[in-house]
Amino acid sequence: MIYERVAALREIMQRKKVDAYIIPTADFHQSEYVGDYFKCREYMSGFTGSAGTLVITMDKAGLWTDGRYFIQAESQLKGSGITLYRMGEEDVPGIYDFLLEELPDGGCIGFDGRVISAKQGEDFEKLAGEKDGRLFCDEDLVDYIWKERPKLSCEPAFLLPDEVTGESRLSKIAGIREKLIEDDIYAHIITSLDDIAWILNIRGADVLYNPVVLSYLVITADSCILFIQKDVLDESIQDIFAFEGIELRDYGSFFKYISTVRERVLIDKKRISFSVLKTLSAAKIIDADNPSMLMKAVKNEAEISGMRAAHIKDGLAVARFMHWLKTNIGKMPITEISAAEKLEEFRKESEDYLMPSFETISAYGSNGAIVHYAPTEKTNKKLEDKSFLLVDSGGQYVNGTTDITRTYALGELSDEQKLHYTAVVKGMLALADAKFKYGCSGVNLDYIARQYLWRLGLDYNHGTGHGVGFILNVHEGPNGFRWREPSGNGAVLEAGMITSDEPGIYITDRYGIRIENLILCTEKEKNEYGRFLGFEHLTMAPVDLDAIDISSMEREDVERLNNYHKLVYEALSPYMSVEERVWLGEYTREI
Repeated sequence: MIYERVAALREIMQRKKVDAYIIPTADFHQSEYVGDYFKCREYMSGFTGSAGTLVITMDKAGLWTDGRYFIQAESQLKGSGITLYRMGEEDVPGIYDFLLEELPDGGCIGFDGRVISAKQGEDFEKLAGEKDGRLFCDEDLVDYIWKERPKLSCEPAFLLPDEVTGESRLSKIAGIREKLIEDDIYAHIITSLDDIAWILNIRGADVLYNPVVLSYLVITADSCILFIQKDVLDESIQDIFAFEGIELRDYGSFFKYISTVRERVLIDKKRISFSVLKTLSAAKIIDADNPSMLMKAVKNEAEISGMRAAHIKDGLAVARFMHWLKTNIGKMPITEISAAEKLEEFRKESEDYLMPSFETISAYGSNGAIVHYAPTEKTNKKLEDKSFLLVDSGGQYVNGTTDITRTYALGELSDEQKLHYTAVVKGMLALADAKFKYGCSGVNLDYIARQYLWRLGLDYNHGTGHGVGFILNVHEGPNGFRWREPSGNGAVLEAGMITSDEPGIYITDRYGIRIENLILCTEKEKNEYGRFLGFEHLTMAPVDLDAIDISSMEREDVERLNNYHKLVYEALSPYMSVEERVWLGEYTREI
């Protein structure tokens, strides 16, 4: 089937005189996760991972993805005629180098300009120029083939009250206007959905797991125009926006509007599409980060308070799941899917729970070595009373977003498994315990988490952490922890930023281990040597003591684990039954 779709696309490419066609994982807003309407790369390749780019020429087809998805992509691409290109590995060409080699002189590179970032589009435009070629970017060629394509999402939206967000829409808009006036800029054009949601304190369900609304936003010194499918807004929201001076226009009229702009405009080329950039051809472009990116990354007191509360609710669900798992393993049939469903049941016991913040990873044994594995009916393993179950999950709550990974011992473990598990736990706790001078970024701190694995000659092929939104995207910039890819992770860590802390180790065909907490950056002290910051644990759930190798821990490792477990017991026990408290006491005991 995939082979036939690729063949059909090549026929259209031939008609349109396109030599290479690029299909990314993106929507019109450069979102990480996309709605069903935008899953062209998945439709054309069969690869279901959340990150990857497909390139099709007349005689070759390749899919580029990162280390999280190598094993999954290799399996899903089998028999498709599509070659897997493992990004970041030695001697593997990038997309640009591949096209430079494959594109004939005078050739044409094609893509839907609405789903390629402006920065990428400019790179492809430069490449085509080097070959005396051209771009074809005004049509979505997959649309000719995808006859039963889902409709564009149009789910109801809702507003967050100011007491939850800690700042009103009008205050946030005023803050952006100050920036425009200061730099003599006429308009700020925003197409990234999480920025729009944060600025307007609006949330929706147009992208799975991310509570955002398909929309565009234009802010000037005296206007604020929201381009949106009006059916998602009830009358009360429309009335509020009208009262506050937020003008509503149809989602489909955005490009016509920006084609008339002639003045200086602020855009972020990494976060707008190539089509937006081209449509603004008459404007004077100021390319810079969206001001809202840093504004929303540094959480205010209301957001931090909400996140703490959400993590206690989430921690209760995860602890109850662990209790259920430990009690029933080997006594009743449990699979990867049924385990994930049980965890979701516990989350749904909270009336403040909205939905998952991403697709749950429930991976037993060898499946745990697949970094971003999600069980299907075909791959679903039965859990046995041995080896590990790795569960990476999270929730969207009315007062925060969570993301937690725990790896559980289901029975006896080998000395090697315990050694690896303990190295991962030590790394997570050490990073969370870091104290550092202001000015450091995640690039400076990543080694703290990796050091225990590097000492064993081991490593993991993903970042150590990512920023997390407030009732928003579970992956949010600019903060993160990553040792060799500073792009997006070179941001200075600020008090109020929330970042995941998730080292791991993956032994192919055997097992995977990852332990993840969300940590809040906080002020520690200021003295004659400078300003020092540190972290506070937000995630409150036990680390499985059954997998700990205490002989490989130093005194400070033991103290960190004991101190963390004391926090967990104090946070969760008041909300538990007597039986649950006794169990929690056992799994948070001092070692």
